[in-house]
Amino acid sequence: MKIPSAVAQYIDHIAVERQYSESTCRAYESDLTDFAVFAAKRERDLVTEVDLDLLRDWLWKSSQAGLGPSTLARRSASVRGWSAWLAQNGHVPVDTAVRLRSPKTGRSLPHVVQRPQMDAMLDSLAELAATGDPVALRNAALIELLYATGTRVSELCGLNVDDIDLDRLTLRVVGKGSKERVVPFGVPAHSALVDYLRLGRAALVARGKETTDAVFLGVKGARMGPKSVYNLVSRLLASLPVGSAQGPHTLRHTAATHLLDGGADLRAVQEMLGHASLGTTQIYTHVSTERLRESYRGAHPRA
Repeated sequence: MKIPSAVAQYIDHIAVERQYSESTCRAYESDLTDFAVFAAKRERDLVTEVDLDLLRDWLWKSSQAGLGPSTLARRSASVRGWSAWLAQNGHVPVDTAVRLRSPKTGRSLPHVVQRPQMDAMLDSLAELAATGDPVALRNAALIELLYATGTRVSELCGLNVDDIDLDRLTLRVVGKGSKERVVPFGVPAHSALVDYLRLGRAALVARGKETTDAVFLGVKGARMGPKSVYNLVSRLLASLPVGSAQGPHTLRHTAATHLLDGGADLRAVQEMLGHASLGTTQIYTHVSTERLRESYRGAHPRA
C-alpha cells in the first residue's frame, strides 16, 4: 500500500470509528501528509518502506524547521498512531514507531484576563447589546457564556437551542471523543442569553436561507464557526495585556483560574471543563499560585 493511501484510510478510521474531533483529524492529516511528502523525497513510497530511522529523520527535520515542542509531540503521536494502525490491520509486519519517543513539552502557564478587565469588557458588551442590535446581543451572550462555562469554542459553536436549559441554568455540550457533559452558568449569562434568544437570534435567523437549530448565528443566519468566534474574541482582547494567546481559549483559561481563585473544588472544575485528566486541570492551580506570588512581591515590604 502506498503511503498517501494509507494516510487517507487512517484519517477516515480515526474520524469515523475512533470519533476524534474534527480539529484533531485535521492536525493529524496535516502531520501525516507532511510525512508522506518527506518520505517521497527519500524515494519511500510504500508503507513497508517506512522504518524507525525515517520517522526519526522526519521529526528531526521538523525540529530544525523551528516547530515548537507541543507540535513535535503531536507529530510524534500522529505517526505512532498511524504506525500502530498499519500493524494492527496487517499492512506492515511490525509497528515501526513503537520505539519512537515523543519530545518532552515544556508546560507554560496559560494567559488569563484579570477580573476588573473581564468585568469592563462584559459591561461594554452589555451597553452595546442594550441598543437592540442583533449582532451586539449575540456577542454579549456569547462572551458571557464562554466566560461563565469555560467551554471550548467547538463546543460553543455546536450548541443547539435544545441544549440550553434556561430554568436550571445549564447547557449540554459535546466535548472531545463525543463525550457529553452538563455545564452550569450564572445569572448574567442567563440574562444575556434570554435577551439574545428572544430578540437577536430571531433577527439573525430571518437573514438566513435555511432554518437552523444553532444557538449562535453569523450575520447571514448560518451557524457560527470557530474561526468567527476566534476573530471576535481576538478583537476584544487585542488591547488587553494577556500575551499572544488571545483567542477563545484565553476565556476558558480565565474561567478556570477565576473559579479556583474563588475557592472552587479542583475536581468540580475538571468536570466542568471536560478534562479527562486531573493533571490537565491542575495547571490552573499554578496560575493562581503565581498570581499570589506576584501580589506578595508587589505588596509585602520585605518580599
